[in-house]
Amino acid sequence: MSFGQVLLVAVLALPALGAVAVAATPRDRAARLVGTVAAALTLLAAVPLVFGGRGWFAWSADAPAVRPWHELDLPWVPGLELRFDLGVDGISWPLVVLTALLTLLCCAYTVWRVPGGGSGRALVALLLVVEVGILGTFLALDLVLFFLFFEVVLLPMYAIIAGWGGADRRRAARKFALYTLFGSVLLLVGVYVVVAAAGTADVVALTGGAGMSRGTQLAAFTLLALAFAVKSPLWPLHSWLPDAHTQAPTVGSVVLAGVLLKMGTYGLIRVAVGVAPEGARWASPVLGVLAVAAILIGSLVCLAQSDVKRLIAYSSVGHMGFVLLGVATLTTVGIQAALIGNIAHGVITGLLFFLAGAVKDRTGTGTLAELSGLRETAPRLAGLLAFAAIASLGLPGLAGFWGEAFAVIAAVQVGGPLWITLGVLAAVGGALTAAYFLRLLRQVTHNRPSPAVGQVGPGLAGAELTAWVPLVLLALAIGLAPALVLGVAEAPVDALIGVVFP
Repeated sequence: MSFGQVLLVAVLALPALGAVAVAATPRDRAARLVGTVAAALTLLAAVPLVFGGRGWFAWSADAPAVRPWHELDLPWVPGLELRFDLGVDGISWPLVVLTALLTLLCCAYTVWRVPGGGSGRALVALLLVVEVGILGTFLALDLVLFFLFFEVVLLPMYAIIAGWGGADRRRAARKFALYTLFGSVLLLVGVYVVVAAAGTADVVALTGGAGMSRGTQLAAFTLLALAFAVKSPLWPLHSWLPDAHTQAPTVGSVVLAGVLLKMGTYGLIRVAVGVAPEGARWASPVLGVLAVAAILIGSLVCLAQSDVKRLIAYSSVGHMGFVLLGVATLTTVGIQAALIGNIAHGVITGLLFFLAGAVKDRTGTGTLAELSGLRETAPRLAGLLAFAAIASLGLPGLAGFWGEAFAVIAAVQVGGPLWITLGVLAAVGGALTAAYFLRLLRQVTHNRPSPAVGQVGPGLAGAELTAWVPLVLLALAIGLAPALVLGVAEAPVDALIGVVFP
């Protein structure tokens, strides 16, 4: 096996073995430490996947960019011609690293604080199982294998929400499961339509349509896009998200917002658009309209929210709307905007949920009306919250700017009354994003300290800084050097657009 193939196996095997080791470790704190070590080793295996081409970096090779940098292709179910096919390229690698990083930070956070509801050992084991499912989704190059990894996430995420969430956690967990199952049924039917029509489940071979008829591609894209829209989530299939975020424990919200939503947008780019380009062209105006509706409706709902976590949850609907708008343009600029928007949202919203959890843990409430004056009692926490909010509203120089700006630019570049109108309305949604985050900061950090905030001390725990500082630095690094994401994705995106829309 080559160096890259060993890393592909390690990225999936380490968290899986880590989950088993955590479950087998009798002492709770020791088990949480074992899980953190497994998550750290997974990140160490994920980062070097960027190396190994003919040049120093994998993407500098002269091989066709539509091919993965590294690939492991083994027989799986020979009778059904299914293969255990894993691969990574510039579209999936940033998401793989983001998943590994956020899982590590969440596991490390549980070493310091375990939410009420169950043992920390079980929570860490579930986080590692979720990581296996998400990483497998980003690495799978066989449609059936993709579907199986996609489904691995459902039950452990349900258990995390139902076991360690808030007072209304069971209802939120059931809603999450029902919506996800609905999307899963559509995904299964869509995969069957594609595999039956094309005679193969190889994602690389299917890219470009694989000779499928226009009618088949329209049906496949409709099924696949609806399935991924549930997970993204796209308005109006988003209503599971605010409840799940609000009730989930802090680490659950971080994983849910940071990487689980990206399974939907990644699937839309890699599978739906890649496999059914005729369907994508046919549905792109509808997808663009729904994306802008998500931006505007999500922003307006945020302006009316009275709970911090619920506001951040609805902000995800708006931010993912920008990602989906970029995908809907079916242009290189738009897909690039979607990819960097995915990474920026994972970094910034993960940080926001960490901070919202810290505020709630200290004050005992997440209600905006009961929070004020945080900068007087906890200036460091208030400063970090202000940084994350400003990054999320898209301030130039921070990570949130690039995806939203280029999504608008891509829509305008497509041209025509519809797309120019969508670009203008999306820009208005960006202004509304600034409005609701500034409202949040004014309420929580300014004025005299409320009774709940008055009891908060100024200190920050070392474990909190360990979890937050990497995300702060990443938000700065991606904002100042977007080539960290765009550089590795440029060749694969160009190749994808070239194959899908020759």
